[in-house]
Amino acid sequence: MNRKDRFENILNYFLKNQPNPVSELDYGNPFQLLVAVILSAQCTDKRVNKITPDLFANFPNALSMSKSSVEEIYEYIKSCSYPNNKAKHLYGMACELTNRFIGEIPKTNEELESLPGVGRKTANVILSIIHDAPALAVDTHVFRVAARIGLSVNAKTPLETEKQLVKYIPKELISRAHHWLILHGRYVCIARKPKCKDCAIINYCLFNEKNI
Repeated sequence: MNRKDRFENILNYFLKNQPNPVSELDYGNPFQLLVAVILSAQCTDKRVNKITPDLFANFPNALSMSKSSVEEIYEYIKSCSYPNNKAKHLYGMACELTNRFIGEIPKTNEELESLPGVGRKTANVILSIIHDAPALAVDTHVFRVAARIGLSVNAKTPLETEKQLVKYIPKELISRAHHWLILHGRYVCIARKPKCKDCAIINYCLFNEKNI
């Protein structure tokens, strides 16, 4: 199967069976999604969703968090990974949003990545979900799944994977493709032992072709 056909078959499957995928992070507004995505770095969504209810109850927006402190934020997030750094990032991000962007979430990669704790992956998540932009965030799941099933070829970095994926995925499907690949990697195409017997796209998978 050539690469173009592989993309077409896989995208058609997800479009038919998961037409409207959504993030598994809980949030009530764009600021809260940004906070949740920052917290999710090297941490499970399940853990983040346990942390954020109390955090958001006390800091529902950038202004309220900017009036807090690193130490206070830390107390709410200390059960997640790297809480010291994340507390600093969240406080700095809230202050920057309040002072530079009047509390509004920026609409460009450049502006988003100028915020503390926000890299390209986080920026793409926000652009995709909040602004419905054709941005594809590549996390560990997307990076692994894209390579394993044959959507990316010899990509050494998340950015290389991103460039290859957006080249073949129709613009209107890019934001959904991010969720499709993440969820597939989280529940089916898992890291150590993929659940190939439960995989609905196995007939289009390069890993399966190589192991038949």
